[in-house]
Amino acid sequence: MGEYATPSYGDAPYWDERYEKEGPEKTFDWYQQYTGLAPIFDLYMNKASKVLMVGCGNAVLSEDMVQNGYQDIWNIDISSVVVDFMKQRNSNIPQLKYDTMNVCSMGFDESTFDVVLDKVWEQFYGECICHDK
Repeated sequence: MGEYATPSYGDAPYWDERYEKEGPEKTFDWYQQYTGLAPIFDLYMNKASKVLMVGCGNAVLSEDMVQNGYQDIWNIDISSVVVDFMKQRNSNIPQLKYDTMNVCSMGFDESTFDVVLDKVWEQFYGECICHDK
């Protein structure tokens, strides 16, 4: 059997290269689209909540949330490439902010956000523990 390289999901260069190849028009939502999550969000979140979207990638989740009335969503991703793409794509949506940032070393105060969302956090939780030691 041949050996397979494990993707470096916790490394910015992996994502930068991937998003460069895909280009600025590509979108992808991990696991669920907004329509599948909206009932849960509506149950537990206020549309005026300050939301942090961790690992936003090129998903349209934040855009869909704004279309449904959410007013303040800060999107972060480890890839500067995708953050630049998303800033350009959504420059006309003032409710969305974007920043290149690693979730393991954010500079926000604890009380900055009411809600933190990440659909794949449990997969990468170990990454933060490894880097935090």
